[in-house]
Amino acid sequence: MNITDKELKYMIECAMRDLTEMLVEKRQMTVKEALRTLYTSDTLKALKMPATGLYHQSSQYIYSFLDNEITTARMA
Repeated sequence: MNITDKELKYMIECAMRDLTEMLVEKRQMTVKEALRTLYTSDTLKALKMPATGLYHQSSQYIYSFLDNEITTARMA
């Protein structure tokens, strides 16, 4: 399936919105904390790389990677 750059950007932006909302709800972060967490994550880097195909997945699925990344970082 070929998608345009505009469609890809939209899909990524929608996922980012959802991930931010999930961080606020599930981890009780402020919006500022959630955005900082998301923008500095490896999960977002992977989401922005079309070759990973992560942008095709549900926001909940992507969140599971982000949540694991956060948990792993806190344990280190």
